[in-house]
Amino acid sequence: MTTEQHYDAIVIGSGQGGKPLAGALAHAGHETAIIERGHVGGSCVNNGCTPTKTMIASARAAYVDSRLADYGIRNGPATIDMVEVRQRKRDIVDRFRDGVRQIIESTKGLDLLPGEARFTGPKELEVNLNDGETVRLTADNIFINVGARPADPPIDGLDAVPTLNSTSIMELDEVPEHLLVLGGGYVGLEFAQLFRRFGSEVTIVQRGEQLLAREDDDVAEGVAEILREDGIEVLLETEALHVEQTRSGEIQLSVRTPDGERTLAGSHLLVAIGRPPNTDSFDLDAAGVQTDKRGFVEVDERLETNVPGVYALGDAKGGPAFTHISYDDFRVIKTNLLDGGDASTAERLVSYTVYTDPQLGRVGLSEREAREQGRTFRVARMPMSHVPRALEMDETRGMMKAVVDADTGQILGCAILGIEGGEIMSMIHIAMMGKLPYTALRDGPFAHPTLAESLNKLFAKKLR
Repeated sequence: MTTEQHYDAIVIGSGQGGKPLAGALAHAGHETAIIERGHVGGSCVNNGCTPTKTMIASARAAYVDSRLADYGIRNGPATIDMVEVRQRKRDIVDRFRDGVRQIIESTKGLDLLPGEARFTGPKELEVNLNDGETVRLTADNIFINVGARPADPPIDGLDAVPTLNSTSIMELDEVPEHLLVLGGGYVGLEFAQLFRRFGSEVTIVQRGEQLLAREDDDVAEGVAEILREDGIEVLLETEALHVEQTRSGEIQLSVRTPDGERTLAGSHLLVAIGRPPNTDSFDLDAAGVQTDKRGFVEVDERLETNVPGVYALGDAKGGPAFTHISYDDFRVIKTNLLDGGDASTAERLVSYTVYTDPQLGRVGLSEREAREQGRTFRVARMPMSHVPRALEMDETRGMMKAVVDADTGQILGCAILGIEGGEIMSMIHIAMMGKLPYTALRDGPFAHPTLAESLNKLFAKKLR
């Protein structure tokens, strides 16, 4: 059975940009459909932020328990119940997902269509619904919010061995004996430390010269030092050559290191190298929508594609792949289409947090980026061991670093590698949004003793 229907707006994908956009359009009187082929909520709720940070909290609890003696507390050794850890994660994901579904289904003028969509023209879609029905839809405006997925790198033998990705690893019911991690980015590092704290032996294989390729080398080395201190083997400038599984089930990964070839033996292999967009199944060519060579949808600063009335937001358009950026994409589109404003992604101040422990909070320019842009700048740097609150908490690993314009005193960016680094970074983010000079943070009467107070000390140091 085939039916046809016209909407004012269609949103493909119910992630952190698509769901609020669909709701805003419906509330504004636009007859709107939101198409979702999987669970509502997008990657953040289902297999990204929510589940990973839930499990990281469990790993943090295990870590604190292992250090109780450092605080003068005696306790017995803890044991890890991965089934319970997994269930806690599932329960929280279900709660968030159910909340998203209830909001969508209770919104007047918004239809939820569970199914797979593909373009048949510039503003025409064919949707194979999950119940077997096919519908043909047209709309005045279409919004692509289809996200991204874990990549499968071209490594010899990889397709013949069992592997884990950022979704399947969270469904394990046992702690891996030895976890091999391919990739030294955000995803790989968070899972590496998480499972190390659960008791796994962990080896990270990173092809580049440093972990976290976007960071300054001193910040990346600070992260590597923390992971090594936690007992994780970090192999840099190491290329994966071949992988195979022995009859006993052991995974053997052949790599080329700066010291020669080596074979790593592990019980589990996590592949955490890149995330391509979920655009390949939507037949964007039929709509005339342009993509780059990696498949990301090309958009202008107002998030419109080359086809008028077709927009893309979130990870599918490339750029910073963060939940809060997807949500800000929603703000840009809502401002322009519904509020009569003139919003743009130009000059957007991007921040993010890597949820290693301690966290790495980042906003604005790094020292390397400032240098590449030819900026005249100075740098404030301070180890977390100089922060009184960190000393009181016995959480002194890491460093604080800020880049300041030498002429204006404006803060260009910062990296906070330390306990609650994301929260401290957010204070600097707010200051940058308000265009406060660094001296405002240097001289602000922040409460004592807090981590925020450390900004007094950071910016009071002589900037080099």
